[in-house]
Amino acid sequence: MAIDAATVRKVARLARIAEPEEKLEGLAKELNGIMAWIEQLNEVDTDGVEPMASAVHVPLPMRDDVVTDGGDPEVVLSNSPKRAGNFYVVPKVVE
Repeated sequence: MAIDAATVRKVARLARIAEPEEKLEGLAKELNGIMAWIEQLNEVDTDGVEPMASAVHVPLPMRDDVVTDGGDPEVVLSNSPKRAGNFYVVPKVVE
């Protein structure tokens, strides 16, 4: 996949990043280098390799699954700047 200056311009606009026109060609070359490196990774044989989250096998700590009273809402909400009943009130962020 070849990336040209027009693609870099479009991605920068979508990401709301202001890049000067004279830097677009250099960025396209850098991104093409990154894509070539990713293509090299696609050639690695990973058959039989199990996915892992860490290089060292460490079991996750487990706790007993017990039912609790859920805490006291008055204590939980005591530091809340606004509340409605037993709920936090937060500003609307999506119109």
